Amino acid sequence: MAKYLLLKHYRGAPEAVNSVPMDQWTPKEVDDHMQYMAHFAARLEGTGEYVDGQALSPEGTFVRYDGEGRPPVTDGPFAETKDLIAGWMVIDVDSYDRAVELAGELSAAPGAGGKPVHEWLEVRPLLTELPTVSE
Repeated sequence: MAKYLLLKHYRGAPEAVNSVPMDQWTPKEVDDHMQYMAHFAARLEGTGEYVDGQALSPEGTFVRYDGEGRPPVTDGPFAETKDLIAGWMVIDVDSYDRAVELAGELSAAPGAGGKPVHEWLEVRPLLTELPTVSE
C-alpha cells in the first residue's frame, strides 16, 4: 500500500468544467457536495483506503524564519497569487492507478446546479523514503 495526497485547489489548477465558485452555490448544492465528500470518505474507510482529510479555509499566511531573536516574517493576512489549497485527503491504496481512479471519482462531486464539478485534483504520493543521493 502507498499513501497519496489528493489536493483540491482554489486556484492554480486547470479550470474545472463546472467552475462556479462555491460561494455562489445554493445551500442545498453545498450540502450535496459535502455529503458526497463524506460518503466518499466513509466508503474508503470501509475498504481501508482512507487515512484522513480536511477542508481548509481560504485564508492563510506564508511565514518565514528571519533570524535569531527576530519575529517571523509574514506576507500579511491577504492572499494574492499563491496557490491556495481548498482541502486534502490522504488515501492508502495498492497502486498509483487506484489513486488516480479515486481522484477521478472525487472530482465528480456535485457542484452548482447539482452537476459534477469536474475539478482537477492533484495526486501526489507521500514521500516514504529519503531520496538516494549519488555523485
